[in-house]
Amino acid sequence: MAPKYSLYLLALLFWQISAAQQPAEMLVKNNDENTLLWQIEGKGILKPSYLFGTFHLMCREDIQFSNQLKQAIRSADTVYMELDMDDPTMLLKGFLMMRMKEGKKISHFVTPEEYSILSNFFKDSLHMPIALLENVKPYFLIALLYPKLMPCKATSGVEEELVKLSKQYKKQIKGLETLAFQSAVFDSIPYEVQAKELVKAINNMDSYRQYFDTMLDVYKNQQLARIETLFKDKDFGAEEYQEVLLDKRNQNWLVQLKELLPQQSVFVAVGAGHLPGNTGLISLLRKEGFTVTPLLNQ
Repeated sequence: MAPKYSLYLLALLFWQISAAQQPAEMLVKNNDENTLLWQIEGKGILKPSYLFGTFHLMCREDIQFSNQLKQAIRSADTVYMELDMDDPTMLLKGFLMMRMKEGKKISHFVTPEEYSILSNFFKDSLHMPIALLENVKPYFLIALLYPKLMPCKATSGVEEELVKLSKQYKKQIKGLETLAFQSAVFDSIPYEVQAKELVKAINNMDSYRQYFDTMLDVYKNQQLARIETLFKDKDFGAEEYQEVLLDKRNQNWLVQLKELLPQQSVFVAVGAGHLPGNTGLISLLRKEGFTVTPLLNQ
C-alpha cells in the first residue's frame, strides 16, 4: 500500500476513534425542533442527559440509529425506558397483567353480532380462536392487530433494538414504571370502551392502516408537532384519554427525572407521543428550569 494511503487510513481511523469518544457537549444541535433526540442540561446538572422518542412497532429494516444517538447512549450512565425491558421475568409478568379484572370477558361488552365479527377475524386473520382470549383486556387485543397493519413481516420495537444497543455498550437498563402500573392504566379505561375500539378497528382495517402508515411516516421524519396532532385525531386518536395515557404518566416521570438528573447522566427513551405539547416531557422539563435542546438525529 502506498504511504499516502496508509496515512489517509490512519487519519481516518483516528478521526473515527475521536468522534466516538468526544464529550457529550460536542453533540451537534439541531436547527429546529423536528427531532426525536434531545439534550437536557442546566439546573445543577453536571453532565448532560438525553431524551429520545420511540415507536413501539416498526419494520425492523426501518429502525436505524444515528451516530449521535449512539454517542448519547455511550455517554450516559444509565438507560431508562417506560419499563425495565431487560427484566427476564417481563414476559411472564405481561401475561399475568393481560387479564381483565373480576372475571370479565370480551363477550360482556359487545353485542352477539360484534362478537361474531371478532371471532371470525381472529380465526381467519390471526389464526387463533377468540375463546382463548376471552379474558384479555381489549386494548391488548388491539395490539395484536398491529402486525396486520405493517407493510412487512419482519417487525421489531424501537425499544427492543435500543436494549440490544444498550447492552452492547454495557449500560444498565431501568424502568420508569412497572407492568403493574401500566396494567392499572389500562384498567382505568372502561373495558366497554376498549371493546368498542377493538370492533371499530377490525371493521375499519383499511382506514386504520392508512392512519398507521401516516404515523410511521411522521415518526420517521421526526415531526413531533404532527405526532401530537395525530394522537388527538377524532377518529383514530385517544384525546379523550390523554390525561391517563400521557399527561399523568409524564408528571410521574418528571418527579423521577428531577431527582435523577442532578445525580447522573441518563438516556431516557419513551414513546414519542410523550415528548411534544404543553403537557409533554420537553415542555415540563423546561418549566422546571432545565435546558432542553434539540439534537441532530440523522
